[in-house]
Amino acid sequence: METAVADRKDTLDVEDLAELCRALGHPARVRILEFLKKMDKCICGTIVDSLPLAQSTVSQHLKQLKSAGLVKGEIEGPRTCYCLDRERLDQFKQYVANL
Repeated sequence: METAVADRKDTLDVEDLAELCRALGHPARVRILEFLKKMDKCICGTIVDSLPLAQSTVSQHLKQLKSAGLVKGEIEGPRTCYCLDRERLDQFKQYVANL
């Protein structure tokens, strides 16, 4: 699976933390992350069917989550399957725990 930034670091710096916090700053994005937490991977349409959000809204939020490195997207034919980037989330949790 590809990440939004090819060369993710092993640790987070202040800029990384700010980017992640911005990505988490919208309730819809948090709901999408909560939904993806329950799934191994899924397409955008599955998220749309499960949340009260329009397809275009979900797509935009997935783009922002992917850009922040919180989700990964794997192209499978005409669709992109999304999943959490658990390594990135673990880095975020570790950073916050050490504040």
